[in-house]
Amino acid sequence: MRSWVLSVSAAVLLLASGCAGGSAEGEALLREHGLEGASAEEVVERLDRTHEDRAAGLAGSVTYDEVVLTDDGSEAVLPLPEDRFYLAVAPWTTTTHECFHHSLSGCQGELVGEEFDVRVTDDAGRVLLDRTLTSYENGFVGLWLPKDITGTLEITSDAGTATQQVSTSADDPTCLTTMRLA
Repeated sequence: MRSWVLSVSAAVLLLASGCAGGSAEGEALLREHGLEGASAEEVVERLDRTHEDRAAGLAGSVTYDEVVLTDDGSEAVLPLPEDRFYLAVAPWTTTTHECFHHSLSGCQGELVGEEFDVRVTDDAGRVLLDRTLTSYENGFVGLWLPKDITGTLEITSDAGTATQQVSTSADDPTCLTTMRLA
């Protein structure tokens, strides 16, 4: 009984906070693309990993506090968790592109299917992430980090190492394409 009450409470909070823009149009867009009932984090991870959304005409952009999905004039806005920041990182060796808000359907990095050792340490020296990740079909690795921190991101692969200061505040990019491996 308690889990049912929690589920209903969570659903009410999502609707009240503007999930899917609170519109029938947004709900229909999510349903059409098989995203109905998915959390914002699940939507971001699903769309960032493949090119399926591109072929289906779905576009998505990640900002500090929401993911905005569009398709043929329809729009759905999903709030991101208050405490988590999505940073899409595309390490590169020869070619990159400029980016600020990560496009789940438009950004394409150079190194697809590559393994990277990824380490994020905050300014206090705490390790926030230390894992081996494989880049998606779009050449990016997706990192869920705490909001409003500053720290150091280090990425290492067979192609080399890149280190860069990162921040996760409202004024910071959700797309990082400046880490050249050398």
